[in-house]
Amino acid sequence: MSHLSPRLRAIGTALPDHLLTQQQVLEILAKDKGKALPARLADILGNTGIERRHIAMPPEYYFSERSWSGRAQVYEDAAARMFQDAAKIALDRAGLAPADIGQIVFVSTTGTMTPSLPSRMIAAMGFAPDTRCVPLFGYGCAGGAIGLGVAADLFRASPEKPVLLVSLELCSIAYDHSRMDKKDMVALALFADGCAAAVVGSGEGPELSAFASHIWPETLDMMGWEIGETGFDLVLARNIPSFVNSDFAPVCDAFLEKQSLAKADLGESACHPGGGRVVDALAEYLEDDLAETRAVLRNNGNMSSPTVLFVLEQVLAKGPISKPMLMTALGPGFVGAMGVLRP
Repeated sequence: MSHLSPRLRAIGTALPDHLLTQQQVLEILAKDKGKALPARLADILGNTGIERRHIAMPPEYYFSERSWSGRAQVYEDAAARMFQDAAKIALDRAGLAPADIGQIVFVSTTGTMTPSLPSRMIAAMGFAPDTRCVPLFGYGCAGGAIGLGVAADLFRASPEKPVLLVSLELCSIAYDHSRMDKKDMVALALFADGCAAAVVGSGEGPELSAFASHIWPETLDMMGWEIGETGFDLVLARNIPSFVNSDFAPVCDAFLEKQSLAKADLGESACHPGGGRVVDALAEYLEDDLAETRAVLRNNGNMSSPTVLFVLEQVLAKGPISKPMLMTALGPGFVGAMGVLRP
């Protein structure tokens, strides 16, 4: 069997139509409450490192009563559009047609469909009927990095055709503004919608060298979903920035050591930016300002799984990498995902 090194051929990204600034969020909430926001909430919203985000529906939609079926319909419609937009850009940049793809890895934790969204895209976009569809659910913010590792492994196993990864989240449809407890405020302050697609194959582009993940026992309460009466309800607890320094840093050190790398050997890293303080903790650990990670957070918010691929696109847009590059993402599990791309 041929063991071609999987390479990242191209990335494409897509955003939904509705742009929301953090200032608008403050104004919309104050209007909904009928009074000025408490200083604490204004501080939470103002200290995220986010200036603007995109969401699938107009702001007033999110203040109407939620239902499972209504949110599922929003997911189905918006996800199909964003999947096609991001995938088309990635395929065009790689010089490929949908029929050239052998496998589609689809990462999403904010909605689910059966048949899966990639299965529905076979006819809509012109993928071959024998294209293998691999949906991945439940990884949350770690899904973009984990999905890229899975796509690389699938290409190693079947290198005859490139693999398409699509990572898509509609975090906004999990907001619950009727309750507005602390975690709902945090969700409103941080989360957004977006989609990223990546083509993995042979040829040009950085080598997808090694990927790993680490799950910490006893941390199920840190991040995830509970099933509420009207859909997914956010679970978000504990101090993730301090967790980066105490628990994630030694795991990442061990991963780099296994790749015969030190932090000093790395170029700019592509990290999933959970929020402003999480980026600060990662920057301190990596001794890297993480300029593109911060820029994606500032302009797009935390889109969950695709966010790290948006960062990767920005770093690679500067030109071919000359040093090994680290990818990191933290998500429900609680899981830390890591990857190394080499020139």
